[in-house]
Amino acid sequence: MRAHPFVNGEFYHIFNSGVEKRKIFLEKADFERFLRGIEVFNARDPIGSIHEYSFRTKLGNPVAKSRLVNVVCYCLNPNHYHIVLEQVVDGGISTYMHRLSTGFTQYFNHKYKRSGVLFQGKFKSVPIVSNNQLLHVSAYVNLNDRVHGLHPNISISSWNEYRNDIRGGLCKKDIIIKQFKNISEYISFAGGSLVDVRARKEELKELTGLLME
Repeated sequence: MRAHPFVNGEFYHIFNSGVEKRKIFLEKADFERFLRGIEVFNARDPIGSIHEYSFRTKLGNPVAKSRLVNVVCYCLNPNHYHIVLEQVVDGGISTYMHRLSTGFTQYFNHKYKRSGVLFQGKFKSVPIVSNNQLLHVSAYVNLNDRVHGLHPNISISSWNEYRNDIRGGLCKKDIIIKQFKNISEYISFAGGSLVDVRARKEELKELTGLLME
């Protein structure tokens, strides 16, 4: 049972990793499949599998666009993911993440001929309790591959949606962008936030080293 409830209109940092830190995205198609899940599972009415959804859409019966959550930003790294979500309806985050995790696990296990759990237990969630925290978490997630020093070719994030102001993307970017004069100001803010995160990581490493001496 979670230490906190999911409340409509509130924001949460959601994340999880592969069981035993294993890679969950082995090639480009795996990233694309997870991103497709981020999009199509965000509907109040059940949609079945992504294959069923695609079939119905081709027949001119698309799923209604009523959302469970607003996706603020995301980053998919080889062995873990981060997403910032705003809950829109009661139970929205739990329903959405169950569909997303279960659907991807079934896809991954079938494709790579394995069985069992794929993720490290239930997804983790941290409530975002202030607007300042929301802004910094958005930068942390958008640039999470850089936080970990990963090559951009092996991760996918919503940073391009923000940086290039892409229309019709997966994210409701205006939640963040409307608080800045323009995209350039947010890019500058995010870059500064990244520098602070890296500095804190180095400080933690140094402290750990001293404690172990």
